[in-house]
Parts: sequence; C-alpha cells; structure tokens
Amino acid sequence: MPRSSVTVPFALALALVAGLTACGGDGVHGKPGAAGVGDPYFPKMGNGGYDVTHYGLTLSYDPRDKRLTGTAEITARALEDLSAFRLDLLGLDVSDVTVEGRGARWNRAGQELTVRPHDDLDKGETFSTRVRYSGIPRTITDADSSKEGWLRTADGALALGEPTGSMAWFPGDHHPSDKASYDVRITVPKGLQAVSNGELTSESTTGGRTTYAWHTAEPMASYVATLAIGRYDVTRSTAKNGLPVYTAVDPTQKQASGKVLGKIPEIMDWAEYNFGPYPFSSTGAIVDRADDAGYALETQTRPVFPGAPDTRTLVHELAHQWFGDSVTPRSWRDMWLNEGFATYAEWLWQEDHDGDSAEEIFNALYEGDYYEPVDSSEIWAFPPADPPGAAQISDPPVYYRGAMVLHKIRQLVGDDTFYDIVQGWAATRRHANADTAGFTAYVEKAAPDKDFSGIWKNWLYGKGKPSHP
Repeated sequence: MPRSSVTVPFALALALVAGLTACGGDGVHGKPGAAGVGDPYFPKMGNGGYDVTHYGLTLSYDPRDKRLTGTAEITARALEDLSAFRLDLLGLDVSDVTVEGRGARWNRAGQELTVRPHDDLDKGETFSTRVRYSGIPRTITDADSSKEGWLRTADGALALGEPTGSMAWFPGDHHPSDKASYDVRITVPKGLQAVSNGELTSESTTGGRTTYAWHTAEPMASYVATLAIGRYDVTRSTAKNGLPVYTAVDPTQKQASGKVLGKIPEIMDWAEYNFGPYPFSSTGAIVDRADDAGYALETQTRPVFPGAPDTRTLVHELAHQWFGDSVTPRSWRDMWLNEGFATYAEWLWQEDHDGDSAEEIFNALYEGDYYEPVDSSEIWAFPPADPPGAAQISDPPVYYRGAMVLHKIRQLVGDDTFYDIVQGWAATRRHANADTAGFTAYVEKAAPDKDFSGIWKNWLYGKGKPSHP
C-alpha cells in the first residue's frame, strides 16, 4: 500500500477529532458571549449571551484590615449557545470558578472575568456559576468625578453602584438591562451591623462575629444594590398599609434625621396615591457618614443618604422606587426617565404641601429665577434624552429639563389623563426595563387625540432653550 494512502485519511481523522473537541463533542457550536451590551456611554458594562435571574452573595468584611471575602452564586439563563461568557469584576482576586459544579477555566482582563465552562452551554439552558474571590475593594471615580463602588466610612463601609460601582464588590452582569433577585449574607465583627436591600431574614452571632441575611425577591438592577456596614440606630415601623419600614442611621446623624425620616409613612401614602401601588415589599432608608459620597442614591427599598436628608431629597429618592428601581432604564441614555420623574415628584410634593405649584416652578426655571443652586443656563446645555457623554448623565438637563418634559405633557393633556399616564406607565413597566421610545409611544397611545410632536422635538430632543409657551 503506498505511504500517501495511509497518511491522508489519518490526517483527516485527526482534523475531525479536533473539530469535535472544539465544539464540545456534542454538536453544540457555542461561541463566547459578548464583552459588554453596547451601552452608548458604558460599552464595556454588562455582558452578552445570558440573563441573570439570581445572585446569592456570601460575604465577610472586617473594617480593621479592609478585606472583603466573598462567594458569588449566580444563576442565569443562556440566551445563545455559549462556549464562554463574561462577568464584570474590577479588582479583587479570584481563586476559583465553577459552572454547574464543575471546575471552569477563567482569565482576567481589566474588568472582564471570562469563564469557559467544561461543556458548552445550550441556548435556553439555566446554569449556575460560583466565583470565590477576596481582596480590598476599590473606590471608583466616575467620568463626572463622583465616587462609588466600595466607600470606606469611619466605622465600616458603604457600597454604592450607580452607574458602574457594583463590579467593585461582586461579579455580575452589571448593566441596568439585566435585573435579578438577591440573597446577601454578610458576616462582620460583633458590634457592627450590615444593612442591605429587601428584608432581613436572619441575624446570628457566633464566635465574636455576626451574620446578617437579606433577601430581595423583586428584580433589582445591580446599580441599586447596596451594602452598609457600621454602627447604626435601627428603627422598625410600618406605613399605613402595613408596609414594613426599616431605617438604619449613623448615631451622629440620628437627631438631625429623625423628623424627616419620620415622614416616610406619609410620603409613601402620598406617592401611592399619585404613582400607584408600591412595587416592593418593604421600604426605609440608610443614613451614613460617607465623606466620599456627596449624593443620595435610590438603592432599592432603602435609599442611601450621606447625611441627614431634607424632605424634598427623601421624596425624590422614594419616588425613584417607582421610576428607576421598578421601571428601570434600558440603557444609561434613558436616565431622564429616572431623574425627570423623581424631580417632578419633588414639584408635585411641594404643590400638594403648600409650596410652589409645579407650574410656578416650571416658569421660574424657564425664566432663570428658580431658587435651586443651579445655573439656569445649564438646563439648556443638551436635550434630556441625549446627554453628550458619560460625564453628563447626571447633569441638570437630565433632572430639570426632564421634569419640564413631564410638565409639558401635563399641560397638554390635563391632570386626569396625566396621572393616568404616570400610573399606567409605572404599572405596565413594573419590574421591567424601558426606554425613551417606549415612553413616548405609551404617552401617544394614552392620549391619541393630542399632538406631542412639538414636545418631543423641542423639549425632549431639541438643542437649546425651546420657545415657551
């Protein structure tokens, strides 16, 4: 038999075996999931190819050595055939990764943790990933110079996530378009408390360390997940409808915060009347001393304040529970759907509590006479639905001009239809994601006899100061 008649079939056989090995040997031709979901301002945030349904975080932290130790159990569903997928995790040292209980290969590149399962994942398959990690979590400085991630406080730490900070303390799909339920177990030295989102399901102390278990059943975007560690005065109460209210206040802020936080039941009753049923199973607040955080944040069920809040700020952050936390933006370009609604809630609160009417506030802003500590010219720097970059997603046009868009809708349709729109929008997008195009379509369908084109063109997307009226 000639030599070539043996080597050619043998080479073909080797190639066939190699091809079967590359695709898992079972006919699945998976590919790596995308790094990032293509957000216009944060293209590396989030990941393609899967949807997270649950995070189970088991954490331990001691403020003395500033070291965080964690295990993340992530349950997800594959949206395509996957040979690999990515998680967002900045800093921290990964020691072990498993997928479906089997060791997985992994590597790090910047904020991307790439995981290669032992076997390809089929489209539609639900799978679990466990990541063990530890280290000293980072504080992240945003494009707008604000700080987030893991912020150390005088007696502990505070984790804040908007827009990219959550990847500093746990691995995940860190984009608002992917929401999930959470269980957070955190162990701290005895004498400290640990407060997170949702409901406290257990608290136990052993060997000089206390473990707190928190459960969030409703879907939550990771940027509104929080963890506060320190010494707090905790108050438990209920709103008029029996809704549990849990507040944790740094003792130095207790006296200044008490009167305002005592209004939470009243504010929640008012908000439900205006915005519809509250979308979560508890509410409250965290007031801490966080020198690096010069802002309040609408962390789900339990907004965070870096000091004693005033009533308007509390109203703003509680309104976010409907607009931002339950109805969550599909991308960071849709930020005005969060901040415009929450800012307009402030105006409505003032209108209903012997303050200026929303119309008076609108006119004062337009004329440059508003008393807010903001240069009125900044409001017209760009359209609220199209910030020029990541550094501007929390700038005045997103808040104030966003609220002005809502007031223009109210002027056009009248109060009855306006509140139908507000409540209907919160109800139809409850626990889901939404974008600006979806909102404008919803408004037009709710009032088909009205022409909104001028509002969209001039107030929502137009450059410069629109003519008025």
